Amino acid sequence: MLKLKLPLSLGLVCCLLGFNLNAATVLKIATIAPDATTWMKEMRMGAAEIEQRTEGRVKLKFYPGGVMGSDATVLRKIRIGQLQGGAVTAGTLAEIYPDAQIYSLPMQFSSLEELNYVRKHMDSRIREGLERNGLVNVGISNGGFAYIAGSAPVAGIADLKKQRVWIPQGDVIGETMFKAAGISPVPLQVSDVYTALQTGLLDTVIANPSSIIAFQWHTKVKYLTDSPLVLLIGMMVLDKRAFARLTPGDQKIVSEVMTDKFRKLDELNQQDNENAKLVLQKNGIEFIKPTAAERQTWLNVANGSLDGLARKGAYTQEFLQLMQKHINAYRSQAQLE
Repeated sequence: MLKLKLPLSLGLVCCLLGFNLNAATVLKIATIAPDATTWMKEMRMGAAEIEQRTEGRVKLKFYPGGVMGSDATVLRKIRIGQLQGGAVTAGTLAEIYPDAQIYSLPMQFSSLEELNYVRKHMDSRIREGLERNGLVNVGISNGGFAYIAGSAPVAGIADLKKQRVWIPQGDVIGETMFKAAGISPVPLQVSDVYTALQTGLLDTVIANPSSIIAFQWHTKVKYLTDSPLVLLIGMMVLDKRAFARLTPGDQKIVSEVMTDKFRKLDELNQQDNENAKLVLQKNGIEFIKPTAAERQTWLNVANGSLDGLARKGAYTQEFLQLMQKHINAYRSQAQLE
């Protein structure tokens, strides 16, 4: 009599075929941030927490210091599946979703308190816009205000016209603003800036204080203009397809942990930049304070560049109007207090 055999268990079948049901999903994430920075320390701490809370099912592998290329290159590698994510500037993400860089429009914010108020109302909309375009945002953090630093003192636009000014390659906002002021900036990848300062191709950079130190640019400059131009915003994004391969529970853990780490980075970045300014002063960097008139000229140029940026599709008018509405609401509220 023929005996029917029971089917092999799924686990046994997988073992016989060489599959591992417990294999971890590794998310490869690249960034230009140097390894020893606060950004990397917090992201690595987040990765360790994610691995622990998912019981090893999800691991994050970081490639810091630009080893995977510029932010734009990282974004391309995410699209082709070579990477699953990146910690990049908001301007890089504007290529696929222009309003991602709305906070970085020149001289829109006068304080980080204004930014924090606006972000409570607008961060969620930026996340939704990125997701519609194939990226899951798991963290937004401000890197602080960017300042002019160079080998010669710069107070006003006339001074800057004499300098060789760096902007990040592909930085539409910086290029448009400077050209509106009659300045022709030099676009380069971050990794090339130090050498350019050494060789004289550049003599001026626009960056936040902590980056000026982290990339060793402070060894090549003598002055810092103590008047902020733009806000630097960093975001961590994951490829939507890769994220979808995680279980809903693990997706929730990854989002919760990294969002919390980037929230903490907001606080740490502010302190880092304040400390960095003190370090720059101790290292002999002279701080230049523009006059009220010079500051107003900068503001006029910044506002005048918005039309050019709109024509280039750098943002949508609707989103800018919404942001300005929240800024004005904060300022009105602050005046009453």
